[in-house]
Amino acid sequence: MPDTIELLSEHPWAAIVSMAVFVFGACIGSFLNVCIYRIPLDLSLSKPRRSFCPHCEKQIAWYDNVPILSFLLLRARCRHCGASIRLRYMVVEALTGLLFMLVWLKFMPLGGRMFLGLSPVSDIALVPVYWLAVGGLILGTFVDFEHLIIPDRVTLGGIGAGLLLSFAVPALHGVEHRAHAFGLALIGAATGWGLLWAIAGFGRFLFKKEAMGFGDVKLMGAIGAFFGWQGVGAAIMLSSFAGSLAGLALIATGRGKMGSRIPFGPYLALAALVWMFWGPTLRDAYLNLFALPVMPL
Repeated sequence: MPDTIELLSEHPWAAIVSMAVFVFGACIGSFLNVCIYRIPLDLSLSKPRRSFCPHCEKQIAWYDNVPILSFLLLRARCRHCGASIRLRYMVVEALTGLLFMLVWLKFMPLGGRMFLGLSPVSDIALVPVYWLAVGGLILGTFVDFEHLIIPDRVTLGGIGAGLLLSFAVPALHGVEHRAHAFGLALIGAATGWGLLWAIAGFGRFLFKKEAMGFGDVKLMGAIGAFFGWQGVGAAIMLSSFAGSLAGLALIATGRGKMGSRIPFGPYLALAALVWMFWGPTLRDAYLNLFALPVMPL
């Protein structure tokens, strides 16, 4: 932490821009909160009115809708009815702001040094692409936590967006030609969808019940469209590891039991984010594990 503070103090303009990106991300997080609440209930995102309290249904004034700050100033209570505001609202805003800032720092290192060892990118067009991916993964994660579903706007929409953006920004797959990038995205989407569909089918056969929702299958297709087949492989391994640890923790704390259903989408999203931020580093570290030393002749 002291190294981080020192790094930011050495580059004040970079720190100011990064904080501006954080604020922008928090504002996007505020909109994502609207989506998280309304999409599962099949409510319009804009009509018949703007943000409102789900308890008293009074419209929320703009000064009570400032990301993070309003939550703290209101002490997590509605100004009109006094009902508690869920912590999730501030968490989503802060998390979105933080992840947006990390995406920006992948493009703009501080003093030539990468913050938290992020894998750098050289094409600024990747920044909004990654921001879109972050928004979709956060939306899918929190809807899955609350409703055990992942909206098609995230999954099928993510597949379509990944294919189109791969064609528009070939650097998303580390190549120069649009057709090549589109082909890699198509292979990634098919690999992600196919592998998780096969895993879900095997789980259904083995346990005689649904072991994985079809939303997870579609989400993996979207991850593959954005990050290719390598991202799919990493996401499956990392999410399985994270999901297993979470399941054991729930059982150990008495909050779950063997065979209970837990949302898997959030762990897929976490794995995709880890790959997006540190993919090349993780890939090289994994390959080095199997690198055999060259014996001198």
